Amino acid sequence: MNWRSLALHPILICGVGLAAARADTVIVLNSEEASYSLLSRSARAETKRVPIGREPHHLFPSPDGKEVLLSSTVTNELTVLDAQTAEKKRVVPDIIDPYQLGYSPDGKWFVTAAYRLDHVDIYKADGLKLAGRIFLDSLPSHLAFDTESRTVFLTLQQSNRLVALDLATQAIKWNVAIGEAPAGIVMLPNSNQLLVALTGEDGVVVVDPNDGARKGRLRTGRGAHNFWPKGDGRHYFLSNRIESTISLLDTQQMKVVAEIHVPGGPDDMDITADGKELWVTQRFLRKVAIIDLQQMKQVGSIRVGKSPHGLMILKPPPAVDTAP
Repeated sequence: MNWRSLALHPILICGVGLAAARADTVIVLNSEEASYSLLSRSARAETKRVPIGREPHHLFPSPDGKEVLLSSTVTNELTVLDAQTAEKKRVVPDIIDPYQLGYSPDGKWFVTAAYRLDHVDIYKADGLKLAGRIFLDSLPSHLAFDTESRTVFLTLQQSNRLVALDLATQAIKWNVAIGEAPAGIVMLPNSNQLLVALTGEDGVVVVDPNDGARKGRLRTGRGAHNFWPKGDGRHYFLSNRIESTISLLDTQQMKVVAEIHVPGGPDDMDITADGKELWVTQRFLRKVAIIDLQQMKQVGSIRVGKSPHGLMILKPPPAVDTAP
């Protein structure tokens, strides 16, 4: 579809308006306040604060992109929002301590990491049927999948280890020492390398996903914590919570190519659909920072609830060409 055809499709004009509204909304989980905030990107303001189960930390879209799942660890539940409107649809009970969560790339598996209770739950995504519970030592934190949806990798923050689990059998493939307080983890597009952020140190390690062997190390800043892709398949943002910076990593040259100062414990991130801004939760300031990616600096902030953690910018749905 092109813009000139919209005049002939009044229903589609309404759809474009809905997409624009969706692209303007940002969801932030206030982990120590049992609430989530809805922010307006255009107004640079919190528009709504909604109560939720205790200690919400992370959120994840459904495979079809129609819903967003918000996890509440202490009340053992998921709150499901409509991804178009950010309105609450339902609550899924009996999901035990879902600190971190995610769907496999093929949409067949759903995994939660129980940070407080030291186990990982692997569900069949259809109906959220529990396939297996694996107890690990200790503090399973962040997770990543291989591109074939065969393996999930998890950082064990307190025991300083990295573990690989077979999704189909729930068996441990390997479990290795990786560095102090590993947290964020990402599988690079080439599927040959994992990057693991060491929050207890000052950088990331490069890991072979086949056996967990360390293949390199890169200094970024104290409290290296979590990743977000820039969107070009090559560059990733990394928050350094203690250093109060965000590093931009070139994963082909494996070096830091830019650094942005963000005070107050920068944590989780998301990039706007137009690629112009990076939004970052500031855990220690009760704020969300807005980064202009052309200037590579913070240009604003929005007050939210206590200890903001997970963040997601709702994106417009993909354009569908219905022209004859």
